[in-house]
Amino acid sequence: MSRPSERDQATGAPPRILIVEDEEIIRELLVPSLREEGFNVNAVGTGEDALKRLETTLYDVVLLDLNLPGMHGMNVLSAAPATQTDAQFVVMTAYGTVDTAVEAMKLGAFDYVNKPFRTEELLLVLRRALEEAELRREVAHLRALSGEGFRGRIIGKTPEMRRVYDLIERVAPTRANVLVTGETGTGKELVARAIHDVSNRSRRPFVPVNCSALSPTLLESELFGHRKGAFTGAIASKRGLFESAQGGTLFLDEVSTINQSTQVKLLRVLQERVVTPVGGTEPIAVDFRLVAATNEELERLVQSGGFREDLYYRMNVFPIRVPPLRERREDIPLLANAFRLRFAEENGIEAPPLLPETLSRMMAYDWPGNVRELENVIERSLILHAGARSLPFEPTTGQSVSGDASGRRLVSRARAESWDLDRLEREYILDVLDDQGWHQARAAEILGINRRTLYRKLKRYREEGLMPETPIDA
Repeated sequence: MSRPSERDQATGAPPRILIVEDEEIIRELLVPSLREEGFNVNAVGTGEDALKRLETTLYDVVLLDLNLPGMHGMNVLSAAPATQTDAQFVVMTAYGTVDTAVEAMKLGAFDYVNKPFRTEELLLVLRRALEEAELRREVAHLRALSGEGFRGRIIGKTPEMRRVYDLIERVAPTRANVLVTGETGTGKELVARAIHDVSNRSRRPFVPVNCSALSPTLLESELFGHRKGAFTGAIASKRGLFESAQGGTLFLDEVSTINQSTQVKLLRVLQERVVTPVGGTEPIAVDFRLVAATNEELERLVQSGGFREDLYYRMNVFPIRVPPLRERREDIPLLANAFRLRFAEENGIEAPPLLPETLSRMMAYDWPGNVRELENVIERSLILHAGARSLPFEPTTGQSVSGDASGRRLVSRARAESWDLDRLEREYILDVLDDQGWHQARAAEILGINRRTLYRKLKRYREEGLMPETPIDA
């Protein structure tokens, strides 16, 4: 088993193995044996020490004894994903019953071995664990590159978005719960769907739930299901969304709105992976990947008592923050043009161009509604100005772009870039024209000049190459 995985070949480092075993004699036998096979091996004797190691070092495989003093091996297995989203866990037990193995697998163990075992048997399991981990990473990467995953839906090339892509690809093949945070309209559900699409659960259901749209009673019924007669109006049994997501991904949006009672029940599901329908008595085993999202600061809610701390840490195994649009302004032209072409095709209308001046104004706007606001602005503008010579920028919020705010922005930019008065006048004229959809009569009225004067200025700008080739007789 001296052959390292492809990832280790790329980094030049041997696979890292952590042995968690309370019997010193077994540690003394395993450590040198595995090192001879080319592994980088560490060993600890308790679950508490194991978690400390897992917080500071990334491992490829964790060889975990279940019958540990103090913290039981199952508790280590349950807590470990918070620090080891990539590691494969192989459990060791002298009490190798089927029930023990099934329980370990539910918590995410790759495989198990019964003590006593032969070294050759253990090496075979370790080899398969490493190959499985590498295969998952490769599949996730290929799906992302081929467009089967998220790159066709999430648009952006800025460093901030490249980091989001990297995190999606890293966490997708694992079993770790994911908490997606970000302001309203940043695209948190797109990130959740991307994680599902790139994962090995992609052929199973993706089940989204908007927690804020349902009353506490209805949310509980939707999540857990109910039995016939469980409450007034329950004329038939209904399968819950935990069951509907079997083998796939459950996406809980706006989790900060879940009440305390449902939080307790959700925590139990995440810990035990069983659900009991409302009005039912028999628990049902469930297998799903949880991705949650919120635009609230859950840590602040935890401190104020509005959200359970244990549930927060159970959900926040792998956090992904989606940046607001104002933090990735260079992506605005890509997004705007993609929306322009998409809505033109969907509505069967001509897509007027977005002029460079318009895109500059869009990039200067703060976009309080983020990508969703940009999407709505483009769709509305396209419908209102279908067939126009260019697409104007008309934000839906009260943030002005043609009045005082736009003037202040132009003056600030002029100072920063040392414009002369001719440049400032030209930029302001083009700014007003763009805001008015290049309707020259309205623009001239706002500018306080007659239309003939405006025509002459535009003609000169075009002849001097100071504006794009745009008809000037609108």
